[in-house]
Amino acid sequence: MQQLNRDWVLQQLALHRPELEQMGVTSLRLFGSVARNEATEGSDLDFLVEFENIPSLFELLAVRYFLEDLFGCKVDLGMEQSLREHLREPVLEDVIRAF
Repeated sequence: MQQLNRDWVLQQLALHRPELEQMGVTSLRLFGSVARNEATEGSDLDFLVEFENIPSLFELLAVRYFLEDLFGCKVDLGMEQSLREHLREPVLEDVIRAF
């Protein structure tokens, strides 16, 4: 598996944006260790995602599984409005918009 780095992840997301948009994704933002370029071999990918419409659990999982297959690692998806207050500031400090 390729070591995850911010530029490579963002490049892959740009290439696969049409597929993600077909799944209803309108915004995808990277945060966490990969966004800070501090990823280690066991790092996962953390994203804030927004959808055109309120997603069903099936739609949310479809995006998660698509990204896990694309990157070959665990992916955590969250929505900004559902972030707990104590996590909001640290998450939003490192966020990088993919699209």
